[in-house]
Formats: sequence, structure tokens, C-alpha cells
Amino acid sequence: MKIYNSFTKKKEDFIPIEANKIKMYICGQTVYDYCNLGHARKSVVFDMVRRWFIASDYRVTYVENITDIDDKIINRAMENKEDINSLTNRFINYMHEDFAKLGIMRPDMEPRATEYIPQMLNIIDSLVEKGYAYLANNGDVYYVVRQFKEYGALSGKSIDSLRAGERVIVEPNKQDPLDFVLWKAAKPGEPFWESKFGNGRPGWHIECSAMSEELLGKNFDIHGGGQDLQFPHHENEIAQSEAHNGCKFANYWMHNGFLNINDEKMSKSLGNFFTLRDVLNQYDAEVIRFFMLRTHYRSPLNFSDDGLSDAKQGLTRLYTSIKPYNINRQVNIDWSLEYASKFKQAMNDDFNTSLAISILFEIASQINKEQNQGLAELLVALSGTIGLINKEAQDFFNAKSQISPDLIEEQINKRKFAKQNKDFATADKIRNELLANGIVLEDKPEGTIWRNV
Repeated sequence: MKIYNSFTKKKEDFIPIEANKIKMYICGQTVYDYCNLGHARKSVVFDMVRRWFIASDYRVTYVENITDIDDKIINRAMENKEDINSLTNRFINYMHEDFAKLGIMRPDMEPRATEYIPQMLNIIDSLVEKGYAYLANNGDVYYVVRQFKEYGALSGKSIDSLRAGERVIVEPNKQDPLDFVLWKAAKPGEPFWESKFGNGRPGWHIECSAMSEELLGKNFDIHGGGQDLQFPHHENEIAQSEAHNGCKFANYWMHNGFLNINDEKMSKSLGNFFTLRDVLNQYDAEVIRFFMLRTHYRSPLNFSDDGLSDAKQGLTRLYTSIKPYNINRQVNIDWSLEYASKFKQAMNDDFNTSLAISILFEIASQINKEQNQGLAELLVALSGTIGLINKEAQDFFNAKSQISPDLIEEQINKRKFAKQNKDFATADKIRNELLANGIVLEDKPEGTIWRNV
């Protein structure tokens, strides 16, 4: 198995610290609002990675943290005139509900930042003693970036070109603009914890260093998250943990690519910001998962209605191929079979789901030619290793066939008009959209008729 290591910028043979065991830490959500599509892509990606490791007979310990104390959380709670715990618990529940619909397994451990304050203070105390951190005049504790000689190795930036990170407010109390906060002195009305440095709360970066060490150890196999976290968050984690422990932090770094909306970066200011819950109200959850996995996890993913429509058609093709069969879902995969071997080879090459899914379509085509029960069961089993084709075909089509007969007839008339005007692209699009909703059109001499798949 090969994994692209963001730290070394190349694919490497994956060798776990302990044979057949994998320890993974994934940066999770800051819970003050509904999860957005970027959060969903990250969690689908690493759920896929986890599932493939399990299918490959590894015992996986999967940790994904929750940030439940943060400036945005405090501000939102104040706006709502609401207790912080009430706010965070509510959005944690929403996150679990939405992720479950996408087939994302719950982490083995889901630590909350507020539960690990003593561990964070222990690391901060160690860094101050070793000269890697200092208590500023305003009561904040800062990390001395220039003291850590390897700083910038993950992001590939030279230390002199770096600027304070997105979440780091440049303060006059800093010795250097690059220094980042480890402990924030309490402001009036804010929640705080007692410490030798004074009442305050942790900075954002220190929480992941503390929780990963407490739950997985000083050195573990894989650390992952979205590409946007590479700098400064993950860079800062490395600096904190390695200065504190004197050893390598994570052996492999994995980052999924950005998600764009209609070829533009998702942004509230651009008006193209979507919550996962909004999208789940419009599209089948498995279609969204399938759409996200068709693109390699490191590549940018462009979210669009056309892309989702195409994903619906593709997923429908797979379900259509298995519809005639009573599938035994307890079948063990024979990895020596040609299709299974090709699928495994694709997945073992840095989790190439794009290629793996193309192999699923090859199997579907072969099923249609041969009417082969064994191939249908193989298709379902292979799909299951990445969390797809997780319901019976009949359930899939029943859920999709909610379109009314009147609307179907309306679409047939639109298609007829498009064909008369030689607008065959629109005609084909209408046919494919109906097929994606479980409706097959048949052109007869007397006109077009329709039926359920």
C-alpha cells in the first residue's frame, strides 16, 4: 500500500508503527453551526480511508476531535444568549445526524477540547521550561516559532516568508509576529480555566497536540485533515509536539483537496456557501457520497448541480445492474479474482477511488452481459469497502421514485419539444435525469412511454 505523504511530498510505502494496527488522528469540526460541504468532504474521505484499512485487515484506532471552545463559539453563544455547552451539544448532535446519513462511521474516540485542558497546560508548561514559549505582558502564552528550526517543513514555506496564520491575531505583546498563541488570558465575561499562567483558555492549535498524545501516544501513524489545515494548524501542531516530546509527531500526513462551488471557492461573501444539511434536503445522501468519492481525495472537487446529476445517473447504473438479484451481503471477497485484484490495486495506490469506481462500472457492464449472480455480489462487496451500495436495490429505487406522474409527463413533453428543435443535448439530459430518478423512457412509434426501473 502506498500513501501520498504531504510532509515528504511523495508517495511512500505504508509501514505502520505496529504490525496490522493503525492509529489515525483527524482534525474535526468547530461546533457552533451546521457542518458545511467542506467538512462533509473531509469526513467522507477519511471514512473511506478508514474503511479500506479495515477491509485490508488492519485494526484501526480512529480519533477525530471536536473543538468546543473557540472565539466563534463564544461569540455565537453570546449572540444567542445561550449557554456554550447548550450550543455546542446541539450542533454536535446535528453533525452526528448529518454524517450518519452520509454513511460516515462514528470515530472510535471523539475527544472534546474542554475535556483535555490539564493535558494542554502540561505541554505549555513544558514548552515554556524548554524555551519554546513565553508568557507575554498581556497574560497570553506564545510559542517561539523561530526557536523550532524545522518550522515550515510540512507547508514547504521558508520561515522568513511566513506570516501569522489566519486565526492568529498580531499582538504588540508578541516577540515576533510569527509567534502563535498557546494560552489566551481570559477577557471579562468569557469562560476560563485556572492555570499557573493565569485564568484563561487554550489556543486552537494546542488542543490537537494534547488530545492526540493522550489518546494515541507521542508518535502515531497518520494525521489527516483538509488541505486548508496544512498551514498554520498542522505546522503548529508539529512544532508544539516535537519540541515537547523530542520525537517525530506523525509518520504520515494526509490532506484532502479543496471543495469549490461551480468552480469558485466556497465562501459566504460570494453567496455560494452551503451547509451539508441544506444539500441533504435536496439530494440523496448516497449520491452525495458517491459524487465525492468519484474524485481522487487529493484533487479539487467542484460541486455543482450537473455534477450531482451525473453522480445520480452513475449510482443508478450500479444499482440497476444488481436489481434482478437477491444479494448475499456476507460474501467474503476473493482478492485473486481479476476485478477484485484491480480494485485492490487502485485502492492501494493512495486510495484511488476514481479508478476503483471505474472498475465497479466495468463489473456492472459485465453483469448486464452475463446475468451473473456472483459478479453482482462481488460488485456489492467491493462497493461496501468504501461505503457505497449500502442498501437493497429495491429500496434505492423506491426512495428515488417519488417523482409524480404529472411531472414525468411534463418532462416527456419538454423532451419531445427539444427533439423537434434538434436540441438533442437537452433531450438526452431530460432522459438521464429521469433515469437517475428511477424512470425509464421508451420511444415507441405511437409516442414515448415511461416505466419504473
